[in-house]
Amino acid sequence: MIKLFSDSDLDGIGCGLVAKIAFGDDVDVSYCTYRNLNERVEKFIEDQDNLNAQIYITDLAVNDKIEKKLDKRSKAGNHIQVVDHHITAMHFNNYNWGYVLPEYKTGKKTCATSLFYEFLLENGKLEQNTALEEFIELVRLYDTWEWEVEEKVEAKRLNDLFYIVGIEQFESEMLERLKSSSTFKLTDSEEFLLNMEEKKIERYIQSKNRQIVQTTIGEYCVGVIHAEQYLSELGNALAKLNPHLDLISLLNVGTKKIGFRTIYDEVDVSEFAKRYGGGGHPKASGCSMGDTAFELFVKNPFSIYSIRHDAPQNILNMKETENGTLLVNRKGEKSFVFLNQDGKWRIHHEKGLLEQSFDKYDEAERFIKRQFASGLAFDNELLTFLGDVLKKDEEYINRNIQDCLLSTKNHFNQ
Repeated sequence: MIKLFSDSDLDGIGCGLVAKIAFGDDVDVSYCTYRNLNERVEKFIEDQDNLNAQIYITDLAVNDKIEKKLDKRSKAGNHIQVVDHHITAMHFNNYNWGYVLPEYKTGKKTCATSLFYEFLLENGKLEQNTALEEFIELVRLYDTWEWEVEEKVEAKRLNDLFYIVGIEQFESEMLERLKSSSTFKLTDSEEFLLNMEEKKIERYIQSKNRQIVQTTIGEYCVGVIHAEQYLSELGNALAKLNPHLDLISLLNVGTKKIGFRTIYDEVDVSEFAKRYGGGGHPKASGCSMGDTAFELFVKNPFSIYSIRHDAPQNILNMKETENGTLLVNRKGEKSFVFLNQDGKWRIHHEKGLLEQSFDKYDEAERFIKRQFASGLAFDNELLTFLGDVLKKDEEYINRNIQDCLLSTKNHFNQ
């Protein structure tokens, strides 16, 4: 008997497809999560009926307790093989039954499906399959987010299809196609379905962007959002729509899981997730929602106002205006940014001039957004603000906007 434990995402299902093409009906696949992997593996290896089973674990890492039990099993002469690509699983390379490789010698990032396919190919368990290799490359591109850089939207659409139809239907249809075709591509009906789904995803992202809150957790400015679907697309989109945030945390209270996403190379969310018992990729990871995580990501941010986003299509209140730009948050706190005589950008926030100064407007704006969750104010808010400062009516302000901005700047700069 051959037993495979794999993740329940696209890369994990890819490993399942590779196993079923290689071993046919001899393999039994269990798709797991970080929450149930250890329990399932422990139950399987402690059953004496499974003593001679060949065990593969792909795209997920067991905890220290199960790791020791697997090593004991291996030393007793029983089969075990771990294949993974996450940096947080590198310690499995200390065992002769562990194979973890985050990237190839060429610098190209790996995925569990590509590594598992190559491993079985090299060990004579599988014959080369062109359609399967094309499918695997799409999985790899999506799992590593290289699809975005290379603009291979087919990879994203494959993942979208997986979440639309579900594990069972996706696995069944892909298995039949990969066995019978010389090349791999989506069908016309699948493309139509995906076009409809993309419109739904766009609406969902815009809706969630209006709900996102930000907080400081450890050394990071974190965006927090409750979400149950389209997590990968949502996390990446929210990170781009809110570039002042270091990372996005996606909370699913129903499944008690948290996903983390970032667009920055200097932020490693796999290490961040490890603080709460999770792991994953440097730019995409997750953890279970334990007591500490619940307090930090659910309880504490619950009363925080959502982020105030930039006003669109302004005519008067524009970014990088030397005489002043107004930003405001959900609390109504106002930040006025202007260029000083010494060439530094300064910020007047509420009742006083902040001590910080900045070489570029973008730096000042990022500071305000990280500190106060503010966004570019609407034109009418700028008129009201200037009127309150200068004690003038809005009609006068509107007719003399540049003079009023200069006067406000000089007033705050005294």
